Amino acid sequence: MSQTTSTPPRPNAPGMPAPETTSGDGGIAVRGGAAILAPIQSFPNGVPANAMVLIPLGPNGEPVEKNVVDGPVAVTMEQVWKLLGFNGPAVQVQDDQGRPIAIGLEDLLAGLEKHWVDSQDDLDRGRIFAQELMKYQRHEKAETVLSKVVARGGDGNDWLALGVAQLAQEKLEKAEGTLKGAQNLMKENPYPSLHLAKLAHSRKDEKAERDAVERAIQIQPGNVDAWAYLFNFVKEAENEEKAIAAVEELANAPVNAKTAAPFVALQGFYAGEEATRDKAIAFAKRGLERAPSDPIPLIVLSALYGQAGKIDEVVKLLAPQEALMQQDVRIAHNYFEALFQAKDMGKITALLNKLATSSNKEVKQFAIERSRAIAQMLQQQQQALTAPGAQS
Repeated sequence: MSQTTSTPPRPNAPGMPAPETTSGDGGIAVRGGAAILAPIQSFPNGVPANAMVLIPLGPNGEPVEKNVVDGPVAVTMEQVWKLLGFNGPAVQVQDDQGRPIAIGLEDLLAGLEKHWVDSQDDLDRGRIFAQELMKYQRHEKAETVLSKVVARGGDGNDWLALGVAQLAQEKLEKAEGTLKGAQNLMKENPYPSLHLAKLAHSRKDEKAERDAVERAIQIQPGNVDAWAYLFNFVKEAENEEKAIAAVEELANAPVNAKTAAPFVALQGFYAGEEATRDKAIAFAKRGLERAPSDPIPLIVLSALYGQAGKIDEVVKLLAPQEALMQQDVRIAHNYFEALFQAKDMGKITALLNKLATSSNKEVKQFAIERSRAIAQMLQQQQQALTAPGAQS
């Protein structure tokens, strides 16, 4: 079972080092992300199991007669993308019929830029372009696009995105003004305050950072990111024990007493390691006690039980939640996985039949896909039992 945990918007980690390659007496030694390009005759004992076959083609799919290399040579991932015909790293997008396709990043960005330039009055084109630029750390270009979107009447989310792009470039004065503008336009959105907290962190202004994160919690007590930020802030400033105490103290304020978010945030810091999983489970239980009908604590607690191998606990927890499963595919997924591991085919069949009637498209599709997979598995088992020699 998978579990999604929120990450507070803190300063980015340093970038990964570039791939390195060195030549050794035994051939090519590779450190970092890279690949080895070699003619097929370099593998007289068979192609390695983790190999991918690359067949160079010319224009219109014509074969390239000339050998690309005469012996093994290390190539970087950038060179691999070029050999595969991509302009930049391959990224997955959807075509006009919703089918996934791969395209080179530079071609994707160039296409989105042309789409935006052709009609700059269509702000959604600019937003989509800026979103992809931000995703791939092209913050300077994103700032230029978002500035135009804002100037043409952009909304609070555009101001927020522009402030984030400026903050990523450490343009602190500009970012502060932009994020405060976003805050004024979106008084019920906690994220301008969270990014202002990050800005204060860059300035090493602890009081302003604490004030900003507590303002974010005040705006939206159910925001897990805000509680996670508070934990990280106190932990860095003091220690882990005081960080937990700070979250619990604010969580117990009457205004926050009915939200599971503080304990959902806390469990996320302990869920990844087996040694601390019991602690995570305890926090998740506290969150569920506060908000029994909230799907988030149900999802995280069932995921934690699954990680710990407590399948019976997952079934016990989620069995009464079929109504929620009809609307939340994450709960349906966790329950199905538990029943599958328990090999309870009767309950699996009953569950999938009920989920297939859901009005939620994601849940309905999940039920259809899992039903097909189960039917295929049973068919294969039947074929194995009836195959010649199966009884011998």
